[in-house]
Amino acid sequence: MRVALVSKAMVVGAYQRKAEEIARLGVDLTVFVPARWRDRRGQLAVEPRHTDGYQLRVLPIRWNGSYHLHHYPTLPQELQALEPDLLHMDEEPYNVATWLGIRAGLKAGALPLFFTWQNLHRRYPPPFRWMERANYRRCPVALAGNQEAAQVLRRKGYQGQVAVIPQFGVDPDIFAPAPDGQPTTGPFRIGYAGGLIREKGVDLLLRACAGLGTAWQLSLVGSGPEEARLARLARKLGIQERVRFLGRLPSHAMPDFYRALDVLVLPSRTRPNWKEQFGRVLVEAMACGVPVIGSDSGEIPHVIGQGAEAGGLIFPEEDARALACRLQELAGAPERRRQLGQAGRARVLERFTMARIAQETVAVYRQLLCAGAEG
Repeated sequence: MRVALVSKAMVVGAYQRKAEEIARLGVDLTVFVPARWRDRRGQLAVEPRHTDGYQLRVLPIRWNGSYHLHHYPTLPQELQALEPDLLHMDEEPYNVATWLGIRAGLKAGALPLFFTWQNLHRRYPPPFRWMERANYRRCPVALAGNQEAAQVLRRKGYQGQVAVIPQFGVDPDIFAPAPDGQPTTGPFRIGYAGGLIREKGVDLLLRACAGLGTAWQLSLVGSGPEEARLARLARKLGIQERVRFLGRLPSHAMPDFYRALDVLVLPSRTRPNWKEQFGRVLVEAMACGVPVIGSDSGEIPHVIGQGAEAGGLIFPEEDARALACRLQELAGAPERRRQLGQAGRARVLERFTMARIAQETVAVYRQLLCAGAEG
């Protein structure tokens, strides 16, 4: 089985472990990525860190930074030369890259499929709506990153097979607990990782921390247009000495960041055009045995889990006081944090490893190829 996978997300070195796991399952895999990807959070250059067993190829990109308009002008020639059995466009069905890629893949004789995170029912203007409909017709299989995204596909008229599989998992050998466990002395160590953008709710986290009745330290990893405003808010709240802005860290540095925390918080807020689609930082922290706290935006509660299987706590989005209560609940309870950390890692090992995601993805590949051969 020869597969071409086009993914701007795989410029991140840690994400390339999925490609290694796919190749390990007997797939002749070529992954196409841009040299860099730029968005509101900043710019990421390709990190070739996990490249065993498959080909990682860098393509020129046009309209870098535009989710709707970006595309790869040399992809048609690459696909004609490669002659893949299957083309996996790791992109939303409404964008130019997916439409052009699938058209090129079909000309090269490849069966196509796409991936979607879109968990809001949105009606796009032409020509994006036309491209979306064309991709629905051309692709017999779609991958949805969460249950709501699968529901949106059906509401919008997609009639093919839908497999609900997160885009990426984690490598539990890399994202693993600290060998000596978490220290129980010193200030309560709170962390956040992600874009410093309005919808991630970091301002709520600052307000919640300001109301804590215990010693604490907050570390923020990430970049984005809200950074200056958040720094001003920290000064206004009088907590600037306890808040560290660490900037964007390379993917291989993230396990050590998580292991240095007592809790990771993802305080996302739903917006008219966005709600949390997964929350990858949650599973990374959970894999490291770190308890998490998340809002009830989008997919977050499903990632964290419920009851004895939960790897953390949930709070109502936009409620800084409730978040402060959850933080206070864990601040003085190291045994509770340990239990949540163990449950979270067990949940990741069961559901969210790179190996598990790769197995489920390859199973879809094989089903698609079998159906294509029968058709």
